Amino acid sequence: MKISNLLLVFLFFLFTIPNVKAKDFSESSIVIDQDSGRILYQNNAQEPKLIASTTKILTAIITIEKANLNQEVEVGEEVLKMYGTNIYLEVGEKIKIIDLLYGLLLRSGNDAAVVLAKNVSGSEEKFVADMNKKAQELGMKNSIFNNPHGLDEETKNYSTAYDMALLMRYASKNQTFMKISNTKKYQTSTGKKTYLWYNRNKLLTGYEYCTGGKNGYTPSAGKTLVSTATKDNLNLIIVSLKDQDPYTTHKNLYNQIFNQYQNYQIINKDNFYIDKTFINEDLYIKDNFYYPLTLEETTKVKTIVNINNKSKSKKPGKITIYLNNKKIGSIPIYKKIPTKKEETFFSKLKSFFT
Repeated sequence: MKISNLLLVFLFFLFTIPNVKAKDFSESSIVIDQDSGRILYQNNAQEPKLIASTTKILTAIITIEKANLNQEVEVGEEVLKMYGTNIYLEVGEKIKIIDLLYGLLLRSGNDAAVVLAKNVSGSEEKFVADMNKKAQELGMKNSIFNNPHGLDEETKNYSTAYDMALLMRYASKNQTFMKISNTKKYQTSTGKKTYLWYNRNKLLTGYEYCTGGKNGYTPSAGKTLVSTATKDNLNLIIVSLKDQDPYTTHKNLYNQIFNQYQNYQIINKDNFYIDKTFINEDLYIKDNFYYPLTLEETTKVKTIVNINNKSKSKKPGKITIYLNNKKIGSIPIYKKIPTKKEETFFSKLKSFFT
């Protein structure tokens, strides 16, 4: 009797650890795993709030994706209306876009934001349209942007902790963004002025595992902070809005999650093997699969391998991974296709013995 479908089930058995709740000083917050997107902690994470200068994460990633970063642009009169945190650009000054990005993310330059908006999209209005388009593409369903800087006296930007985590997860995959975000000190010269900027994100120097982020503040929004941190191959993103003490909140939450979770390798591509009794093909997978789990959750992980040995497809099956019987991921299984050289050799060998 031929087997058309093969189901292999693997269970992981370990032990449990206690759950200790960290002190969270925010009105809205979330912790997600950067790699899988799994939500590891949340507090009113879907409640729309003013987001202040964390807006500049979106301003930066749009600029990085659309602009020539080495292009030199001229500062216009758009900077004259800016107040709050600025890098103090002067009308007529020429500066590279890459330098403006450092001024935007390190010093939270509102003037840098409007210069970028004008030169990337042609006008601030068009740039704002690009911001909302990108937000929708990323699934930020409860976000609306009306300016590229985050000031909220005339126009306002609203988002949620969850939406901002989606944005940071996307931005954190961009090497240029993360390099700038993680920079503690930056110096540049325009020929007219020399700038020296230190990163306003105090978590970079106050928490050893921090890898980047963006802070913000307005009287209406309160203190906001989006940050990233990495420890023992676990990459986390935290967002807190309307936070009385954001740096303490983030440290507390990072310590809690790093103590509770590990990034387990559930599937190892190098150890994948299916006996040819089930299917007479050379099969392989291209990817490993990691997922953040508590020690207790490791007993509730199940992987199911499904293979159709009648399939002529290059992908005759897949591995599906479940946690508490809920699907958390899948990996396709591939059939090795011999090269022409291999086919010639094996066909000649087969003919010889025949």
